[in-house]
Amino acid sequence: MSDTSASVYPVTLSVEYPDRELNRATSIFRIILIVPVAIILFLVSGPGWDAGHQAWRFPFMAGGVLFLPTLLMLLFRRKYPRWWFDWNVNLTRFGLRVGAYFTLLTDVYPSSDEEQSVHLEVRYPDVRTELKTGLPLVKWFLAIPHYIILAFLFIGVIGAVIIAWFAILFTARYPRGLFDFVVGVMRWGIRVSSYAFLLVTDIYPPFRLD
Repeated sequence: MSDTSASVYPVTLSVEYPDRELNRATSIFRIILIVPVAIILFLVSGPGWDAGHQAWRFPFMAGGVLFLPTLLMLLFRRKYPRWWFDWNVNLTRFGLRVGAYFTLLTDVYPSSDEEQSVHLEVRYPDVRTELKTGLPLVKWFLAIPHYIILAFLFIGVIGAVIIAWFAILFTARYPRGLFDFVVGVMRWGIRVSSYAFLLVTDIYPPFRLD
């Protein structure tokens, strides 16, 4: 993909850099503090597989990202219902806020509805002019090269977050280079997710962090 097409990609993510001292105490115990909001995210992210009973479990859960219904609607009705789009985007935003908190990018506890310092913008698609009819069936397959690269990048994120944890412990600052790398991987990942699973664009995601 050219630089021009990448610059106008319909999915953008930015995270405000905390140019201040971060809270050491909440950073040290982040893995514990995140548990309540992680449970909430889990409950609104849909059903899961119960290995013990070899069955899907559904109790007290919302539907998660609407992938299969959206896929069928695009194929047979050429529509992406706006409230489905809003649900998918807002659930993704919530997940990103939780992810940003977990990776120490912010020390502000994730809100279930406020944007805070994590800004995800997704352009609502004109289905009939921007989305090809059969392409949603194979997007997940076409994105395989991205999955492979992201697997290695996420290993790098783990190392970056560990280093950042020690940096915050001693300096109360998140090294800017590590911050940009972690945000860049998140940005790459959300573009791939928006292409292959949210189904909001047919533009192939660029292989880049910025």
